[in-house]
Amino acid sequence: MSQPASYAERRKQALRQEIIDAAFDIFAERGYHETGIADIAARVGIGNSTFYRQFESKQEILEQVIETTIARMLASVSNENAPEAAHTLDEYRKQVERIAASLQETLADSRVTRLMFVQSLSAGPDIEARFFSLSELAVTLTSTYIDHGKEFGYLEPSLDSLGTARALVAMIIGAGLLSLNPHVEQSIRDRTVKSAVDLIFEGVTKS
Repeated sequence: MSQPASYAERRKQALRQEIIDAAFDIFAERGYHETGIADIAARVGIGNSTFYRQFESKQEILEQVIETTIARMLASVSNENAPEAAHTLDEYRKQVERIAASLQETLADSRVTRLMFVQSLSAGPDIEARFFSLSELAVTLTSTYIDHGKEFGYLEPSLDSLGTARALVAMIIGAGLLSLNPHVEQSIRDRTVKSAVDLIFEGVTKS
């Protein structure tokens, strides 16, 4: 049985999360490149030396934010939403609706969308590579769902699994970017997600 974390360790973890949250806000407000370590430290109310005892750089924080977002997205495709969980078209549609709702909740925070889909592409080659790695993971995972549907006969057997998966992932990213547009109301975003699900089932289901 593991020992509970000490008070000092809990304080350290709390400070680390506070720094991440502050950086998250400032990255979204000012942009990654325009944000300095001093800005983050000032927002938390600590000195630069305290910051560097927790993180080596602001890039490490951005990596942490991306990893956290990835973990939330992967959690949405586990258990009842795992590829092998659906065996009929009706089960698959309900599964897609649940996944879409979970992803919409994750990407409803414009800070997440801005960091993931905009700022990560200009934060340096390492972060950019991580973004494209995530995109490829999403494509591979989506193609697994399509292959499963073809195997069980509720998706068109002639579908190009990878090509269709890339199209669906691009649609998800496009829908997520709507959160960055202040003129697009939540009701419109909801309709867009519903329309995307409808489009999937009108375009790839077996006739």
